[in-house]
Amino acid sequence: MSTEKSVWRKAYEWHEARLPIVTWLDHSLGTKYPVPRNLNYWWNFGSLAMFMLAVMIFSGIVLAMHYTPHATMAFDSVERIMRDVNNGWMIRYMHMNGASFFFIVVYIHILRGMYYGSYKAPREVLWWIGLLIYLAMMATAFLGYVLPWGQMSFWGATVITNFFSAIPGVGDSIVTLLWGGFGVDNPTLNRFFSLHYLLPFVIIGLVFLHIWALHVPGANNPLGIDAAPSDKIPFFPYYVMKDVFGLAVFVVFYFVVVFWFPNSMGEAVNYVTANPLQTPEHIVPEWYYLPFYAILRSIPNKLLGIILMFGSILILFALPWLDTSRVRSGNFRPVFRVFFAIWIVDVLILGYVGMKPAEGIIPTIGMIGTFWYFLHFAVILPVLGWLETPKPLPASISQAVLKPAE
Repeated sequence: MSTEKSVWRKAYEWHEARLPIVTWLDHSLGTKYPVPRNLNYWWNFGSLAMFMLAVMIFSGIVLAMHYTPHATMAFDSVERIMRDVNNGWMIRYMHMNGASFFFIVVYIHILRGMYYGSYKAPREVLWWIGLLIYLAMMATAFLGYVLPWGQMSFWGATVITNFFSAIPGVGDSIVTLLWGGFGVDNPTLNRFFSLHYLLPFVIIGLVFLHIWALHVPGANNPLGIDAAPSDKIPFFPYYVMKDVFGLAVFVVFYFVVVFWFPNSMGEAVNYVTANPLQTPEHIVPEWYYLPFYAILRSIPNKLLGIILMFGSILILFALPWLDTSRVRSGNFRPVFRVFFAIWIVDVLILGYVGMKPAEGIIPTIGMIGTFWYFLHFAVILPVLGWLETPKPLPASISQAVLKPAE
């Protein structure tokens, strides 16, 4: 037995000397990676996002084996996956609802970073890469939504791609390039399928850079202060176990939706095959686009609407400088907490506006919501940083959790 162990040990050392995978994992996610010991469950959503990315890639690969990217066969191939492929219905529902759950955990992950100031120095590049992942996710999800070739898929692609025609000079050329012709048809579907399959692997590359950028300054924490070496613990086993517990709870909710409410976050009209001659009564994108769709639709000028829609995401890249406060965590900024909550309510209102037909008071509410969205970043955050008096910061993580001796 000892000889067998010796052989395995020699083989391990030989491999590690040439490709130190285990050593790298130990430094990145194991006993040699120290993290602040006060991380709460809001920090679980990064690992949950990685889990959902893996689910989406593996389920997508299986679906691609049975999907036919052709305008006359795409809808029927999806129906065949649902009816004839072994467990195809489950894999398709995992992929379809997985997109929504992926966005849920990423939105919570972004909001956590905004509240605890994880975008501030020295983590600006980490924040930028995270936003690039989010943009790649949005593009991937839009491309994938077109693939079932249902009514909402077809008309959603037609409406959204047509907005680019408002760009002076090159707008029509961009739309023709996206379509592969002069209308949403088979070349469009082929392009979208190809890019939808490619972009998740781009996201994997960005995730690798995101983790790399995280390991340089180290993880932020709820107090927003730099953790001393004595205030850190190994990622494994402490936070691995915490992530596993969070994952178990998350998976329960995920599969409850997959098995019992698989169409709760979709549109029934998308179960009707695409018909270029019949426009749906109300065209809406998926729920995770609704706030941005509301901004786009609330502006009377088409070009300005497109600029503000993209600007609503691009302005987040400037957040490390727009927030002028030297305190990271919102726990010590009472006024910031109020305005942050108002901003979240504003985004939810914009989502509601994007879901409703543009009639009556809805466009007015959308314009007010759009105004407040940009006011929060361009005016409120800089002014708060100058005027707000934050609460005193603890000297260390230990001081914040340990009571002084009586």
